[in-house]
Amino acid sequence: MKRICVVGVGYVGLVTSACFADLGNHIVALDIDQKRVDGLKNNIMPIYEPGLDELVKRNVKAGRLHFTTSYAEALNGAEFVFISVGTPSAVNGEADLQYVAAAARSIAENMTSPLVVINKSTVPVGTGDWVADIITRTQPKPIPFSVVSCPEFLREGAAISDFMQPHRTVLGSLNREAAEKVAQLHLPLRAPIVITDLLTAEMIKYASNAFLATKISFINEIANICDVLGADVKEVAAGMGYDKRIGPSFLDAGLGWGGSCFPKDVRALAFMAAEKGRHPQLLNAVMDINADRRVQAVKSMENLLGGLKGKTIGLLGLAFKPNTDDMRDAPATDIAQGLLAGGASVRGYDPISMDVARSMMPAVELMDDPYTMATGCDALIVVTEWNEFKNLDMERIRSLLKQPILLDGRNIYNPEYMLRLGFTYMGIGRGNGAND
Repeated sequence: MKRICVVGVGYVGLVTSACFADLGNHIVALDIDQKRVDGLKNNIMPIYEPGLDELVKRNVKAGRLHFTTSYAEALNGAEFVFISVGTPSAVNGEADLQYVAAAARSIAENMTSPLVVINKSTVPVGTGDWVADIITRTQPKPIPFSVVSCPEFLREGAAISDFMQPHRTVLGSLNREAAEKVAQLHLPLRAPIVITDLLTAEMIKYASNAFLATKISFINEIANICDVLGADVKEVAAGMGYDKRIGPSFLDAGLGWGGSCFPKDVRALAFMAAEKGRHPQLLNAVMDINADRRVQAVKSMENLLGGLKGKTIGLLGLAFKPNTDDMRDAPATDIAQGLLAGGASVRGYDPISMDVARSMMPAVELMDDPYTMATGCDALIVVTEWNEFKNLDMERIRSLLKQPILLDGRNIYNPEYMLRLGFTYMGIGRGNGAND
């Protein structure tokens, strides 16, 4: 049993803590937010993630997982400390490292024995060396330590399975022995382990997310072309995906990507490139295409309705993706703002993220269920592809709408079936001119 401290009990930190505890380690998870820590001690989760509630409770009960706000308590006897704090995006795209710096200083001030410090947060290339320098300068007396980069690759909604069944573990360090110690922590996961230097490990994370975001923006660009040429992007993507060089994943055309990772990481990588005199034109295009998806959705609805003023439009789904309550950079927020700016009234419903939406979308009328929301609406937009929406009684939905207009922003319905039901149906890239 290894003794591990995890700094930060947000999305990455809490999943990391619970999963390492479930592997049999002794975990002390630290956060400076007293309310959040008190909530966890009372089995109140700060985030929604399928299966996380049960995993946390099980390991707390077993005595393997503890929560605190005290660095002295968390670092007592620890062999490893993971930094899993937020690195939000500044206006210019640069990653804000104030929380990483604060964690590094607090670790330096409270460590009493040698430590392996592991950067789990997504941080700019070069942060590992910067963290090492902060710790060295802040320590009251010299205590040996090493810094290892171990970027996370967790998908919201599938984070536990991603942690327990990873495609790979990436480790970067100037100290091979320290990297191998961290590798030992991950051996029970039985996944390939890539050991490299700090800078390369940090870059692998950004390059991976930027590539996946690029793949989504590419298929959305193809969807725009499909609409004007009469092709069906779903069939195009299926045909492309059989090619092993391309693969089928991340080829779902729709309203684009959002959340806490892709927007922040693509912006940060573009910022780092520009800072060094490079012109990241592909990354800039990827971001532009993604932003345009939201604008196009509003324009499509305006065209379908013959104008937005005085219309009532319902949003099916508010979270940026299914199986999470995360609304950071969610398409729903920009689409709602665009509709409101055009003079429409906007309603919204989401199976999980309603509490989050109340603070983020005060001008949107939130409804208790999709049928109540649809009643009297002039049109609906599918914004998040929740399974619940795939099984709605669409005949009933049609009867409740003032006008049977549906913009399927995630292509979850069959166009021919929807037309037979009497809907004016528009998908994304289905060859029906939805984005004209």
